Amino acid sequence: MKKIAIINQKGGTGKTTTAVNLGKGLADRGLRTILIDVDPQGNLVNWFSCDYEKTLYNLLVDNESPSSCTVEIEENLHLLPSDESTAQAEKIITGKTSRETILKRRLQGINSYDAVILDCPPSLSLLNQNALVYAESAYLPVSMDYLALVGVKNILKNIKRINELLEYEIEVKLVIPTFFDIRTNASKEILETLKDHFDGKVTDPIRTNVRLSESASYNQSIFEYAPKSHGAEDYAKLVERVIKDE
Repeated sequence: MKKIAIINQKGGTGKTTTAVNLGKGLADRGLRTILIDVDPQGNLVNWFSCDYEKTLYNLLVDNESPSSCTVEIEENLHLLPSDESTAQAEKIITGKTSRETILKRRLQGINSYDAVILDCPPSLSLLNQNALVYAESAYLPVSMDYLALVGVKNILKNIKRINELLEYEIEVKLVIPTFFDIRTNASKEILETLKDHFDGKVTDPIRTNVRLSESASYNQSIFEYAPKSHGAEDYAKLVERVIKDE
């Protein structure tokens, strides 16, 4: 089972878009996949427009089983939702013993999936620390603007801190350039900067594509909404890269 945290300290880098389309792509290839929404904004729930009764709050605070908090999106693709209650859960677990490992302990019962993908909030939060301690690999979506590079720097510091203080080894496996526009010098320069700093870990870029943002409003992945678009082509390449690397 592969456990992947999709994370960047900056918002607007395509984390949720990447989680949805990577999850859907893996599921379409027969891999049993669960998406875990770690963000209190509940972007995954909004994307899929699904009904749910329990959330990450119930898992973290009430010690509900993962299966009781999970909803089925389609065959091979499940979701553990979040909403505003998750923010309250974070406040509650702040006072708990070994607070950084609560999510890891609660998810011990998950063993029937090939891939677990955690969509993390854009913050230096306890929820993110829990996600990183549970995951084996960190994927960093980076939009083609310089503030996103600052977000990468911050998350690398956070990962180093977790590895040192908690004696845990999570690795940055992939850096995913998003909102790439080949017409602009900024996109080209930032892409080269990423390649210089993350030798061999930078994926092919996800090009700017309006179909990607539109697909969310139709509650579909890019593979369903616009299968012949640049967005579908780029995320299909990412799915193949993940299968190969992991």
